[in-house]
Amino acid sequence: MLALAAMGIAVVVVANDFTALSVALPAIEKQFDTDVSTVQWVINAYALTFGVLIVVGGRLADIFGRKRIFIVGAIIFAGFSLLGGLAQETWWLISARALMGIGGALMWPAILGMTYAVLPDNKAGLAGGIILGAAGFGNAMGPLIGGALTDALSWRWIFFLNIPIAAIGVAATWYAIHVAEPKVADRRIDYGGVATLSIGLVALLVALDQVTDWGWGDSRIIALLAICVVLLAAFAFVERRMGLTALVPRDILRSRNFSAAALAVLMMSATFFAALLFLPQFMQKILGYTPIKAGVGLLPMMVTFAVASFVAGPLFERLGGKLIVSLGAVAIAVGMFLLSRLGEDSGYSELVPGMVTMGLGIGIFYSSVTTAAITALAPERSGLAGGIVYMCQIAGGSVGLAVNTTIFSSRADSNLDAHIARLAKPLTDAQADLAHGILVGTNSAKAVLAQVGPSVGHELTTLVRHAFVSGMNTAFTLDAALAAAALVISVAFVGGRVARPHLHRPGPHHHHLVHVRSE
Repeated sequence: MLALAAMGIAVVVVANDFTALSVALPAIEKQFDTDVSTVQWVINAYALTFGVLIVVGGRLADIFGRKRIFIVGAIIFAGFSLLGGLAQETWWLISARALMGIGGALMWPAILGMTYAVLPDNKAGLAGGIILGAAGFGNAMGPLIGGALTDALSWRWIFFLNIPIAAIGVAATWYAIHVAEPKVADRRIDYGGVATLSIGLVALLVALDQVTDWGWGDSRIIALLAICVVLLAAFAFVERRMGLTALVPRDILRSRNFSAAALAVLMMSATFFAALLFLPQFMQKILGYTPIKAGVGLLPMMVTFAVASFVAGPLFERLGGKLIVSLGAVAIAVGMFLLSRLGEDSGYSELVPGMVTMGLGIGIFYSSVTTAAITALAPERSGLAGGIVYMCQIAGGSVGLAVNTTIFSSRADSNLDAHIARLAKPLTDAQADLAHGILVGTNSAKAVLAQVGPSVGHELTTLVRHAFVSGMNTAFTLDAALAAAALVISVAFVGGRVARPHLHRPGPHHHHLVHVRSE
């Protein structure tokens, strides 16, 4: 029981860290006197390193042992959580989040392997339930915990809380789980694939982040996009050379059902990440909610997401992959469409239908599309297949969030520029850029309000609210279209009914590596 509790706590910490900071971003934006396009990196830096390295983390766990890699990952995670909590600049905070992602990527596959290993083969379903339950709880409670800590103490305590929990997980794992020395003949690791993919994606994300300021024709944007293309081409070359030890082996991509499921996950992840970024922002900037109230406000989506994840398994077995994945995609598309119709005068009750529909779709879609991808391949490839799908989910969400933020910023800026001329006192370009911070009360925005006076300041605040909602609606409209495209892919290519009963087990070899001390 101690071993299972340790793994459950570890899952909660890793899952919670994806969602807890979503409600704290306006507070971070205010404290560091920055904007949405910058603070989105707090989520994106963690997601990018976590997503790209998740498969490598599994490989390292297979080579060096799950217990050892889990402990190393937890120490990295806790250490850089401390660094993030102490951050005095945005670059410091973003760097800490990126390095936390390395720790999470080492912890997650080790957690999965050890959780399945501490139970007998006929209890694999229980192991899967523990993982899903803990992850669902962490995801659902993340905004609530993050909001409560931000309100009562500071957003920094979201980071500090990770430290004692990680320490408990390490101590319990050290005591309760004992790992035999792994015996892996081929110890090659695809470092070249990791380097080319991660640096290529970083170049793309930086280009997307800066394009609203620099413009598409700027030589720096062109250079960044060229670097991205060259490195992603190099990634494809490296993967061909690495064979079965590649980050994404070619034989897996030859499965049409698997490739379609992975592509659908890539597209759909943009919608979920966008919802996690913009909905708490809308609640705090437009509805005037506190962080804790925004965390409570997200519960309809997050709780529905967690519950739907459990329901998806039995539905998959009864209805088959194609239908249940497609139903999830439909719900996401409808939910995003409803959310894209919000206005600056919308109340909370108008958010709930879109959030519930979105949560239902995300829960059904992610759980069932992962199963569809895994069951499209031979059983011995199931662990790797699950890791690749998760990589697509997190890294794809990272890229999707950058695209969403670029579209949001471009639309919000153009909307504000189009209406700002009607002000009684014209604003300079610099003042217009700083005005977006009015909704969270940055020092720069307060200075702009002081310069223009109360009457113009009130009108400017109204225009900034309108610009924010306009940008969010445009981003959500894109997300609804992406969800519709993922629906088409699901209907056309994702596989049918389940052919194998052992869906949820990551691989047949895990139980040989771990035993639990009897009490």
